[in-house]
Amino acid sequence: MLLTDLQKKVEDGGILDRAEALWLLTEADLLQVGKLADAIRRKKHPHNRVTFVVDRNVNYTNVCQSQCKFCAFYRDADAADAYVLSHEEIFHKIQELVDHGGTQLLMQGGLHPELKIGWFEELFREIRQRFPQVQIHSLSPAEVIHVARLSELSMPECLRRLQAAGLASVPGGGAEVLVDAVRKEISPNKIGWRDWAAVMEEAHRLGMRTTATMMFGSKEQPEDIVEHLFRVREIQSRSGGFTAFIPWTFQPDNTELGGETASGVDYLKVLALSRIVLDNIDNIQASWVTQGAMMAQVALFFGANDLGGTMLEENVVAAAGVEFRMTQDEVVEVARGAGFTPAKRSTAYAILEEY
Repeated sequence: MLLTDLQKKVEDGGILDRAEALWLLTEADLLQVGKLADAIRRKKHPHNRVTFVVDRNVNYTNVCQSQCKFCAFYRDADAADAYVLSHEEIFHKIQELVDHGGTQLLMQGGLHPELKIGWFEELFREIRQRFPQVQIHSLSPAEVIHVARLSELSMPECLRRLQAAGLASVPGGGAEVLVDAVRKEISPNKIGWRDWAAVMEEAHRLGMRTTATMMFGSKEQPEDIVEHLFRVREIQSRSGGFTAFIPWTFQPDNTELGGETASGVDYLKVLALSRIVLDNIDNIQASWVTQGAMMAQVALFFGANDLGGTMLEENVVAAAGVEFRMTQDEVVEVARGAGFTPAKRSTAYAILEEY
């Protein structure tokens, strides 16, 4: 297989198959794959703009029945440091977000055994009333299904009620790798990949936009990474609701799973492949939260066009010992320092301000 042949295929509007994608991941030269991804990024985003959103990740509880082996954040319900934030504590955090010019609330927690849909409906209605300028971009597919089961609702009815209360979009958390053999090894109590896909497609049907993610570098094989990308691509071809794709690396410290994290070379290769395979998703995010500012800057030349959120608060990755922090000014400088025009955006990628 020759890279020039695949490059011509992509330039002519062709779609790679799984075997070609696997070859790019495992055999092709990193810089050549990055160059191909960068060309696609430039074609999709000719304005030379790199975007970001001002957001906050509020973890409303750390109690989780899923007990994923890769997670350092969760606690059992009877743990000394288990918590559920009160609504007032959450409102205080959102007020700080608004005071910083924020527009996106990324609210995620564990699969708590007692928080039914009424708790979320009341919370979302109050957030929407108090902070109409903030988009509630919250609850992963696993949380949606858990709340539905706990509340004895179907998943579509649960999503519909959450949307009516104020949920505006759904983050792609909990995707890990969309291959059930991998999921059974690293998160045996979590939903399978088809359930994750079903929530996303139902959210799209209801008019909500969502993101898709991939956590790699744990127990998956290269073939699993490729399968994940093609499954995301196929969902998008059916429902068209993904605004962005965010690959990030497993952080092993303080987790049951342990092991080593993926290298920077691995990260850039997967990121570039994501941009090449996911031709029907407009935006690819660089994960400075797991990679740091300098690697995120490099990622802008390997297919990424977005730096995600400024994340006024982040606790889950930090629990694994990774605490990269960046202010809005620092995010702007990362983009500008790489030769791009930084732009603040909304959750839906509307441009709010250029810098």
